[in-house]
Amino acid sequence: MPLPFSAPPRRRNLLSPCSGCDASVGAGSAAVMAGPPASLSGQDEGSFAYLTIKDRIPQILTKAIDTLHRHKSEFFEKHGEKGTEAEKKAISLLSKLRNELQTDKPIIPFVEKFVDTDIWNQYIEYQQSLLNENDGKPRWFYSPWLFVECYMYRRIHEAVIQSPPIDDFDVFKESKDQNFFESQESIIALCTHLQEVVTAIRDLDESQLKDEFFKLLQISLWGNKCDLSLSGGETSSQKTNIMSSLEELKPLILVNDMEHLWSLLNNCKKTRGKASITRVDIVLDNAGFELVTDLVLADFLLSSQLATEIHFYGKTIPWFVSDTTIRDFNWLIEQVKGSNHKWMSKCGADWETYIKVGRWVYHDHIFWTLPHEFCVMSQVAPDLYAELQKAHLILFKGDLNYRKLTGDRKWEFTVPFHQALRGFHPAPLCSIRTLKAEVQVGLRPGQAEQYIATEPSWLTIGKYGVFQFDGPL
Repeated sequence: MPLPFSAPPRRRNLLSPCSGCDASVGAGSAAVMAGPPASLSGQDEGSFAYLTIKDRIPQILTKAIDTLHRHKSEFFEKHGEKGTEAEKKAISLLSKLRNELQTDKPIIPFVEKFVDTDIWNQYIEYQQSLLNENDGKPRWFYSPWLFVECYMYRRIHEAVIQSPPIDDFDVFKESKDQNFFESQESIIALCTHLQEVVTAIRDLDESQLKDEFFKLLQISLWGNKCDLSLSGGETSSQKTNIMSSLEELKPLILVNDMEHLWSLLNNCKKTRGKASITRVDIVLDNAGFELVTDLVLADFLLSSQLATEIHFYGKTIPWFVSDTTIRDFNWLIEQVKGSNHKWMSKCGADWETYIKVGRWVYHDHIFWTLPHEFCVMSQVAPDLYAELQKAHLILFKGDLNYRKLTGDRKWEFTVPFHQALRGFHPAPLCSIRTLKAEVQVGLRPGQAEQYIATEPSWLTIGKYGVFQFDGPL
């Protein structure tokens, strides 16, 4: 069935969620001509997708319900009986959602009017259109994993916005804040290191600058381990100093395209005129410690003149437990600035200044919390795609972004990254990700087999990482 779904302000009729994806990339290969591989889904019993839907997602829902319950007295103090009733309603809606999931009930449309409700419901209709008449409606374990996992977080949001006056409550805020506070020692060490580098930056030669760039890139990569959705919402803070572990972690980087990033940005720096800019966009993942690593990297890019402005992208609603929203972004900078540690406080003050003078810009867009893979962005959210095209380099942090870049499909491990992107090329881009899902492309022949033999769960434990670049070399 034809399906009109796109983000405001423009609408287009699309025949499928990937009608905009370029199936001709690498044409000539039978696999490409036959279309992309199947989506990962919970119907593969024992797979990570199956275990996520069966165990991790109900655990996250239970934790969200517990969080609401623990704030019962706070809701009453703020809103009286209305607050108590709202808490009961939200808990009831989340309990219903958990039951639907655990009994593999059909996926139901959204009812509460929100900016993305129509797009979501059209996407659910589209998923229905893919099924045979005998299959009934899309279900939790038989639909694409990316779709149902995004749907679950959007349903959590619906339960909250259906429960005024607590409709702006973030059920994940507590765990995100806890991650930040429990990572204090690592944050202090990182901020101190940054200030030492910035102070001496004019004295660094090109080789030393490159080494520092690589060091902060790796810290940003390993900061991505702090993912609360992987741990079912349980604490996942950074309690050890990553900087002292970088050398021993290096062999765990399966694809290392850091050299390409250096060449691109250093070349921009050398050829840039006085009035021109070099823009780096960072599509954020987790709040807390990982966000600190991203901001430290962003600060270094400006201080080293490898970039002149940084644009950040976060989520419009609480998402995948620990993903960054505008509240998390502002809150963290405020916390860093308010620290009683000299260098940490200096970082916070500098970051606030970057925002005030427009050298750091924060964006959010509903597309990041839709279930669509990125190859349809140019049709579904042309305004966002056009914004990304302004960047000289886009850094995509984390696993969910990687899943959406590659469509969360059963690609062969050796398929080139460029091919798996299926036409998504707004600007040169790099995925910076620790592996937490059963999708990985761009490996050398035999590389995956080596890990399968020695560590069967290598794809999902966050132990390995990639810097995977796509763009002109």
